[in-house]
Amino acid sequence: MWAEGTVEGTYSRKSLKSKSWDRAAALARSIEDTATSETTPKDEPITIIQAVTEYLADAKARELADATLYKLEIQLRKQFLTWCRAEGYKLLKEFDLRAAQSFRASWTDGGLAKKKKQERLTGFFWFCIRAGWLTANPTDRLGRISVTQAPTDYFTRDEYEKLLDATFLYREGRGETIGGNNGTRIRALIMLMRWSGLRIRDAVTLERTRLINDNLLLYQAKTGTPVYVPLPPQVADALRTLPDGVKPNPRYFFWSGNGLPKSAVADWQRSFRRVFKLAGLEKPDGSAKRCFPHMLRDTFAVEMLLAGVPIDQVSMLLGHASVKITEKHYSPWVKARQDQLAASVRNAWGSLGVIPPQPPKRGKAKLVLMRA
Repeated sequence: MWAEGTVEGTYSRKSLKSKSWDRAAALARSIEDTATSETTPKDEPITIIQAVTEYLADAKARELADATLYKLEIQLRKQFLTWCRAEGYKLLKEFDLRAAQSFRASWTDGGLAKKKKQERLTGFFWFCIRAGWLTANPTDRLGRISVTQAPTDYFTRDEYEKLLDATFLYREGRGETIGGNNGTRIRALIMLMRWSGLRIRDAVTLERTRLINDNLLLYQAKTGTPVYVPLPPQVADALRTLPDGVKPNPRYFFWSGNGLPKSAVADWQRSFRRVFKLAGLEKPDGSAKRCFPHMLRDTFAVEMLLAGVPIDQVSMLLGHASVKITEKHYSPWVKARQDQLAASVRNAWGSLGVIPPQPPKRGKAKLVLMRA
């Protein structure tokens, strides 16, 4: 008997060398199964580009914050993929511990930024494991990055006054009057951040409706209770009388409402850099003091703690998810803790012989005269 038909799109006529119908049918099915198994594509190994693309798509689907998505995009697509192409890594399974060590060695960031990068890279490979593309995480055996937490810097009262003074000399171009509307607006923003503790993005996108009399609505707590911070009268007045910007929006104090908030923040950061340059703040050794807008938020927190405000209340005003976050950044400035440390040191002086023990105080001697 003969079998006739198409195999992989090609006409075929083949003798089955059998007179039995059942035998011939079985042989025909065997030929079909063999052809099908040969043409079925095997699972191709996942490439690094495919893995990164799917991971970023998943991160977006999880509705992560725009800032987080931006950092993932920069690190994985622009840095990680570029490095892998340069080093010849194409398949995901090729990236091992040695590759991870080499990639990390190419980072030129500071300690904290490196630590965050390693955490994001580790998270990416855990995603790959959950997807079934890998069985082990190549970053698992990477050594931990040691980060020395620098003391939180802030503006002293004199430095803060110098910043305000600099705004009266501020202008954005030679054709602009010194100390004009732009100077007034940056001065109001500086005052707002100093006395509210808002981050620059929250301050730039602040809505006018959140200023109620002299109280500023910071955020809505998880319990539904609004959290307010009172503003000094001069700060609240500066906001209420704020001159319009180039593209005013009645909804916001400092933002036109057009474009992305991060673009508006970038514009204001440039203005801050001009103010910092005009102020010319210096360290005690005479070197220039590095200044950042976030230091105004730090100034709010530090001054509150130095005034004896409990750290849990400061944490609530800052909007921290946990008081541990506040302690991590500001514990050296807790006044009560500083007082306790100072008292402990003084108590230790006696046992160390620094101050000789003082004899107990005696009451004054009194003589009573009596007649004989």
